[in-house]
Amino acid sequence: MGDATAVEAVPEVVTSGGGQARGDAAAWARLEEQIAWYDRKSGHSQRCFKALKVLQIVIAAAIPVVAGASGDAWRWLVAIGGAAIVVLEGFQQLFQYQQNWATYRSTCERLKHEKFLCAAGAGPYAGAPRPGAMLAERVEGLVSQEHAAWASTQRQQQEETTR
Repeated sequence: MGDATAVEAVPEVVTSGGGQARGDAAAWARLEEQIAWYDRKSGHSQRCFKALKVLQIVIAAAIPVVAGASGDAWRWLVAIGGAAIVVLEGFQQLFQYQQNWATYRSTCERLKHEKFLCAAGAGPYAGAPRPGAMLAERVEGLVSQEHAAWASTQRQQQEETTR
């Protein structure tokens, strides 16, 4: 994978629509910004999800070992370990790191797909009279779909919390 934060030059196929060059460049810049944002957020969510799960596994593995020791202090460590696992899983459920990781990665890859189709003048961009305008519409459609799905998930979580 390349550096998603670098803004590349607008391909000729996008700017070949005559006087639309400024809008086409803006559409390409928006695409690059969105790819970078989704790539960054996907990576962050992946790291957070994996860190929470590793901590849960380590604590869960330590509980039987600590439980085998004798003394009241060890019982407290077992109780603290169990509570820590519950808290870590609560963070995962609250912040939805696993779901966000998958959703952001999927959206990022779909945006990259659009980028390469447009740059190659392939797929829906082949022979399009205004490929830059088409790119803008398709990118905004993908971003809007992801946002609508996110908003729906947030509403469902809120409804489940208030029950």
